[in-house]
Amino acid sequence: MLNLINGFTVFGLNVKFYGIIMAFAMFIGIVLACHNSKERGLKSEDIFTLAVYILPFAVIGARILYVIGADHSYSFVEMLKIWEGGMSIYGGIIGGAFGLFLFCVVHKKNFLNVADVACVSLILGQAIGRWGNFFNQEVYGELVTNPSWQWFPFAVLLDNGEWHYALFFYEFIINLTIFACLFLLLKKVKTKGYVTSAYLIAYGTIRFILEPLRVSSYNLMIFGLKLSSITSIIAILVGISIFVFVQTKQKRGKKNEKE
Repeated sequence: MLNLINGFTVFGLNVKFYGIIMAFAMFIGIVLACHNSKERGLKSEDIFTLAVYILPFAVIGARILYVIGADHSYSFVEMLKIWEGGMSIYGGIIGGAFGLFLFCVVHKKNFLNVADVACVSLILGQAIGRWGNFFNQEVYGELVTNPSWQWFPFAVLLDNGEWHYALFFYEFIINLTIFACLFLLLKKVKTKGYVTSAYLIAYGTIRFILEPLRVSSYNLMIFGLKLSSITSIIAILVGISIFVFVQTKQKRGKKNEKE
């Protein structure tokens, strides 16, 4: 298998394929959000401004949560070296949500309305981003010893000659499926919050199921527990809470109309 981890050099600058994939995922996410913005009464200008709020906080959150769950301590200077690797998707989601909240407060937008648009782009970006794991040869499952199953995309061949379950590809396909469902939901359902709720419940469930299959060296831990499993449960609970909140608000609205 070709070693693609180190990327290539341009004018003395090392460019990694992982970084290219992440940048492409962000770009596609912004373009898609601009396309979907009209579904919720937003403008493309709102999306570009939103990205300015979200992206920095997403990077900061992704790094902080990774450092919290890493198996060794980081100095402050080491924490800043994000180019050396070490980011948490859930940390990025939390940081991005904070940035989205600030955007809504400053620009007086409805949080769930904007979040619905953002979640559709987010899950597509996560699907694309999983290919960054392929180039980095990370986030794979346990060893596949049966030659009959040593083929891609069921398994992935590493540079050390070992075949492992291709968890990144499994999540890529599942995330694409979730994206398609959320995209249609955004088009068909105008009630604010349903898309956000569906995203949190669906993605949280998938990560909770796949996490135990991952090679243990890639599991972030906190208090002896898998950090991603904990955050997955929290994501599901928050998603359910949003769904209940939206349902309750709808019922109260209908009741007030009748009165």
